[in-house]
Amino acid sequence: MALITCRDLCLAYEGKTAVEGLSFDVPAGDYLCIVGENGSGKSTLIKALLGLKKPRSGSIAYGDGLNRREIGYLPQQTPAQKDFPASVREVVLSGCRASPFFAPGEKRRAAENMEKLGLTELQGACYRDPSGGQQQRVLLARALCATRKLLLLDEPVTGLDPAVSAELYRIIQDLNDAGVTVVMVSHDVDCAIERAKTILHLRRVPLFWGPAGEYRQSEIGRSFMAGRPEEGGGEA
Repeated sequence: MALITCRDLCLAYEGKTAVEGLSFDVPAGDYLCIVGENGSGKSTLIKALLGLKKPRSGSIAYGDGLNRREIGYLPQQTPAQKDFPASVREVVLSGCRASPFFAPGEKRRAAENMEKLGLTELQGACYRDPSGGQQQRVLLARALCATRKLLLLDEPVTGLDPAVSAELYRIIQDLNDAGVTVVMVSHDVDCAIERAKTILHLRRVPLFWGPAGEYRQSEIGRSFMAGRPEEGGGEA
């Protein structure tokens, strides 16, 4: 059953059409990677899936008991967020959405997610002190506190070195193998092809949606992986 169903979706950014004619499904257990040049509408689509941006036309439906408020989200980090004055544990707990008071089950879930991502020893540290890779694991643990079904990840390895990026990709893969559906925006098309089950390639209109193996053999996939620029642009 599809967790998300989009039909004839049209999205705008700053008054201009960013995405149009978009229809696709995200079935439970999928690992969908959204790729495309800067300005192709990837982040605008993520915001629409989260309910933060209203479609100009078309529809987004949630299935299999998924509540939009129960989607785990890992956004791109800003410099201000990296300097956030709270403990690792407090940041992770904030994903439970029951602040300022947390039930024992929520505290237990936060502890389990910190252990899963190797953060238990850091839980008392200020969030600003760990490395960039550790901060991303903190935010991923926070996102997991909000969901057991679906994670939306917007460029999760931006600014991380290759070794740290590879470790974060491994963690995301493990979560998907354990049954968590993943939708990830990535500029790293090679890693996307290696790990994803499904690819959605945007350039205002969808250029490809289907299995990662078929994308690798497609003309648009070969061109994009070779690093040849596409025409188009606009929304970042």
